[in-house]
Amino acid sequence: MKYNVWRCWLISKQELQINEEIREREILVIDQDGQKLGTMSARDAQKLAYEKDLDLVKIAPQAKPPVYRIMDYGKYCFEQQKREKEARRNQKVVSIKEIRMFSAIDTHDFETKVNQAKKFLQGGDKLKVSVWFRKRAIAHPQIGEELLKRFKEACAEVGVVDKPAKMERRSMVMFISPKTAKQAGGKSNGKK
Repeated sequence: MKYNVWRCWLISKQELQINEEIREREILVIDQDGQKLGTMSARDAQKLAYEKDLDLVKIAPQAKPPVYRIMDYGKYCFEQQKREKEARRNQKVVSIKEIRMFSAIDTHDFETKVNQAKKFLQGGDKLKVSVWFRKRAIAHPQIGEELLKRFKEACAEVGVVDKPAKMERRSMVMFISPKTAKQAGGKSNGKK
């Protein structure tokens, strides 16, 4: 069975009402050049828009009376998508990388973890450093604090501590973020 539904009875799920979706009696109309045409009935405004082969679009629903603009809605949507795409392209995504160590870590393993952390920080990622305590080692949290203090000092040239060491269940966690140009002090090598 096929149903015939008139477009004027459909309410769009868009935030903007256009053309036949308009339900107000009196509206304030602005033309495509930004000139106020004044308050008029919705039918008269739609006739004006159709004569110019454009759409009537609601731009300020909270206003009394609501404000509608005569514009090319397809072009407006295209430009909006273009702006959103450009904004997504320009945004920088910062991910959080995690370094896990056990409280009884060997010196070479510690140095390997520090080198990996430096790579992450130089790449612009934030870092979550966690020290895991096995079995009875949980009774000595000062070992983890000292390990994280050594880690912080080893990464001091490329990162700065966001959140200091804190116990979470059987682990101690610290967050480090990369240094900005201001935090680095703008140091140069002295070479020209």
